[in-house]
Amino acid sequence: MTEILNIKSPADFIGKQGNGVISFGSGQPDLPPPKETFDGIDLHRDLRYGLIQGELKLREALTREYPGSTADNFVITNGASEALDLIFRILGKGKKVLLTKPYYYSYPPIVESAGMVPVYTDLIDGRIDVEDFNEKIKGCCAVLINSPSNPTGRVEAIETLKAIEKLTQKLGVYVVSDEVYKDLIYERENYHIQGDHVITVNSFSKTYCMCGVRVGYLWSADKKIVQDVCELKTHTSMNTNLVGQDMALSAMKAPKEYILHQQKIWRERRDFIYEGLLKLGFDLWKPEGAFYVLPKCKDAKQFLSILYQDYKVITYLGEWFGAPDRLRFSYALDIKQIEEGLGRIREAMKQVSVL
Repeated sequence: MTEILNIKSPADFIGKQGNGVISFGSGQPDLPPPKETFDGIDLHRDLRYGLIQGELKLREALTREYPGSTADNFVITNGASEALDLIFRILGKGKKVLLTKPYYYSYPPIVESAGMVPVYTDLIDGRIDVEDFNEKIKGCCAVLINSPSNPTGRVEAIETLKAIEKLTQKLGVYVVSDEVYKDLIYERENYHIQGDHVITVNSFSKTYCMCGVRVGYLWSADKKIVQDVCELKTHTSMNTNLVGQDMALSAMKAPKEYILHQQKIWRERRDFIYEGLLKLGFDLWKPEGAFYVLPKCKDAKQFLSILYQDYKVITYLGEWFGAPDRLRFSYALDIKQIEEGLGRIREAMKQVSVL
């Protein structure tokens, strides 16, 4: 019998590839960035310290995506992860933060490392239960929303987002909106939550396939949030790397067709893996954005171990995302690999009952 691996987090799998391994693990786009991305690099200029808040030209370019904004509403960060880390560290130790469950696996550690206390509202069919949300938000200083979601692939209804927008404004609760997948929605355009109490987090990793470059940003209409983040960032990472900022600025010059083409590919892959897992008998939600599926799976740890050790297939445990008895699959790989991976999963299912 295959030994059950003692794998505690995605850190055991991130970066593993080659030697016949098919990874449904890390959410890293395999598609190329826009060709424009490499046009603006100036190493002579970029091997220096830069502005803590981020280079002015990049912040000015971002204002086009946030009507009514100025460059002073943005801070350029080392990926979306640093933005989230900085935000919660300035909001105050001991305060409560509402998280949806399932959640992205880094959310609880980021909140807890900032000395804050996570409170959870359980999703229903992968979406926010407004009634439970309204109850759990009491006493919280902030809520963290991720739509489209990692790990569910679900997109919150605009009506739900507007209700949250209104309630949190009334209560004086910050809304931290993680929108790194906002350009990977298959059903509708992204809805940007409005208000002085909103802090939006985004990155160039998913839209422009630049994960390793580590360039993200936060937006806030509250200038004190921006100032406090910059003050803290001065004493941590200082400026975000300037080469990456050059690449991000140049990537934004790509035509709209680049993003539309990406969306078409992700939708095709979504349909392929969703139908494939359904045919294998799995119970799962159909994603409306991002590139993840979260099927139910009995004995998930054992099945993950079998898949990895016997079939060289990587998946992530649902329990890392607050979803026990599920596995998360990223479909950020081409259809031929997805097809091969599904075939290996079919064979692995002969060894253990997972449905």
